[in-house]
Amino acid sequence: MAAVYQALHRRVSSLFCRLHSTYVRKMRYLNQLKEDDSLCRQAQTSGMFYLFHNLSPFLQKVGEKYLVPQLSAAEMKRVLEKFQEAGQWLEQSVLIGCSDEHRPHFALDLGALDKSVIESELQGSFTDLRKALFVVDGKDSPLLAAAQSLLRWHDSHQYCSKTGQPTQKNPAGSKRVCHASGVTYYPQMSPVVITLVSDGSRCLLARQPSFPPGMFTALSGFCDMGENVEETVRREVAEEVGLEVESLRYSASQHWPFPSSTLMIACHALVGVQRAEISVDSLELEEARWFGLEEIVEGLKREPRSSKEDDGSLLPWFPPKQAIAHQLICEWVQQQRA
Repeated sequence: MAAVYQALHRRVSSLFCRLHSTYVRKMRYLNQLKEDDSLCRQAQTSGMFYLFHNLSPFLQKVGEKYLVPQLSAAEMKRVLEKFQEAGQWLEQSVLIGCSDEHRPHFALDLGALDKSVIESELQGSFTDLRKALFVVDGKDSPLLAAAQSLLRWHDSHQYCSKTGQPTQKNPAGSKRVCHASGVTYYPQMSPVVITLVSDGSRCLLARQPSFPPGMFTALSGFCDMGENVEETVRREVAEEVGLEVESLRYSASQHWPFPSSTLMIACHALVGVQRAEISVDSLELEEARWFGLEEIVEGLKREPRSSKEDDGSLLPWFPPKQAIAHQLICEWVQQQRA
């Protein structure tokens, strides 16, 4: 009987903890907002808003730091009153999260309004997302990336691909519906593998012509239809640098908003030392080469465009800490030192 009581007590305690988990309650509240239109409209009147202008987030510089301000609904209405054509702008917002206290967070793009008026009123500036991700606090970067991806998706899915008729977003922005056909569209992400190739003592990094001068990173490519992650890694490495992967392991994943909403699936791949001669696909890459441990350690210390060779060329530098490629490179360094 005592054993039965203890088992029952454990189950009840576990259920109590789950129901009172801050994370569980927050996720369930967010799901309610997505499914209950009237509840979401009510939440918009008490929520906090992140502003964008043509997909560029609004930032404020305080001293040497860049902050991502959150505006209340009242502050938003005060700003929008400056524009006669503002209309029901709050309804165009999309839900992107909420605080532990269940205060919902929305993103709103005001691209149709005069940017200079908003910047003057709020004492800040709309900044290109690529720059913004690397100057704001680390906790804000994923939120801005997710917000821009969702706003971009709504902007590019205003019409039904089946009927050509306009689609209507729900208040939360979690879907769009074509009432003519009854088709419901949901935001989607494209899977991309990003792979750090090693031959055991060196790692391979590459650059595309569009990269900033001197920047090298891990290989990456979109998954083809019907491929799994392992097949994509092997194909991309073979296509881009002419090497055959012997083994690979998963590292982590990251949402990345460039060129649109993608899920970066990070892996380490090992190739044979005897088959490590690189053959670069010039249609994909400008350059690819092997780096030793010392070169990588020095490269991680460099800021973009900070160091030059005697001939004026830039010394290699690598993606910043917020990028998952940086994590892959650091993991490789740790493995080599171990």
